[in-house]
Amino acid sequence: MSGRFRCLVSAYAVSSYGNYLSLIALSLFTYDVTGSAWGIGALMALRLFSGMLAGLAAGALADTAGRRTLMFLADVAQASAMALLALTAPGTGVPLLASAVVVLGAGNTLFTVALRSAVPVMVGQEERLRANGMLVTVRSFATVLGFASAAPVIGYGGYAAAFAINGASFLVSAAALLVLRPRTDGDGTDGPAPVGDAGTAGGPRGLRGLSALLIGTILLRGADALASSSHNVALPIAAGAATPDHPELFMTRFWAAWAVGTLLAHQVVKRRTGAGRAAGERAFAIGTCAMSLFFVLAFTGLPAPALVAVALGAGLADGCTEIVYTSRLQAVPDRRRSRLFGLSATAETSGFTLGTVAAAAALEALPALAVVGAFHGTAVCGALALLVLTARGGTAPRRKRPTQGATRGGETTHGTRTGTGDTPGA
Repeated sequence: MSGRFRCLVSAYAVSSYGNYLSLIALSLFTYDVTGSAWGIGALMALRLFSGMLAGLAAGALADTAGRRTLMFLADVAQASAMALLALTAPGTGVPLLASAVVVLGAGNTLFTVALRSAVPVMVGQEERLRANGMLVTVRSFATVLGFASAAPVIGYGGYAAAFAINGASFLVSAAALLVLRPRTDGDGTDGPAPVGDAGTAGGPRGLRGLSALLIGTILLRGADALASSSHNVALPIAAGAATPDHPELFMTRFWAAWAVGTLLAHQVVKRRTGAGRAAGERAFAIGTCAMSLFFVLAFTGLPAPALVAVALGAGLADGCTEIVYTSRLQAVPDRRRSRLFGLSATAETSGFTLGTVAAAAALEALPALAVVGAFHGTAVCGALALLVLTARGGTAPRRKRPTQGATRGGETTHGTRTGTGDTPGA
């Protein structure tokens, strides 16, 4: 792994920290500005909706402007939005806040799509699993630090300080892109896609011709996002019921254990798959089932030690599924990768948006366990369907290793071995 990529990962960690710091600050600030829970929900929906629309355009924008340029512009736009909020924080109106929320939602999606699709170009196909693990690991650290520092930052400096720190973190990421100038766009000759997926040399362009297995994997990711929205909405309710005097202890205990689990995910995937290899669609489906099971168990009234263990398992499964899913999409040829990640971002954001609204409505009439169980049951059904698809031949047999074009020095050449049974990062 090159030092340039490690520096870029460090900058990404800084911007992620700012994001999670402002996530709490922005929620509280929105309540102060709008004066109602409905206002928080409306602006959250607006942010998600802008991210969903950005996902539809992200692939075309990345292909047109270039991934590095798109990431840089997304960082600058988000930094500008946060700076504006920091300067106007005492008297920010709803229209200005809504505009900033749109920029943040769209900017985050555009940056994420460009970054994920650029990873194989920056580090090579054989190193992408390790690179994805690093990104998940540093983001987990950023989550813990961002959530932990939100209270003291807001307490001492107010919302303006939190927004200013977030804006500065975006500038750190933008400066790293400007100074390091990593190679993020391929030349269209990064080797064939895994067998069973369209998009090999001479294949159709765009998203036409994707295999049923790959489409099913993306749909399962969307179903997973829908299911995840339910426990995010229901967790404060469960915390209030379990520890009415100190619900924050329940929340802190759960999310801290979850974060530790995601930190361990990279090591687990790396040991399980070996150097240069990754689990396939089957492992992604099994991981989704495990994650859903752990999240449902968290709402069964477990004692504190058991709750910590369940949250740890949920985080571990969450991190593993993200690594293998991202690595799987990165296996397609470079000319199609940005559009595929844009489609994935739209599926994930749509699922989370729909799930948030539906889960909030369902919790008005049903207990948290029933709602979370039903939503995660949908994800489990999708995972089982994907497992059936893989068992029925949704993947093709492994091809023989080519005799030429082997991988040397951590860089992938045209003869990289493919085949879904041994596909890196499915």
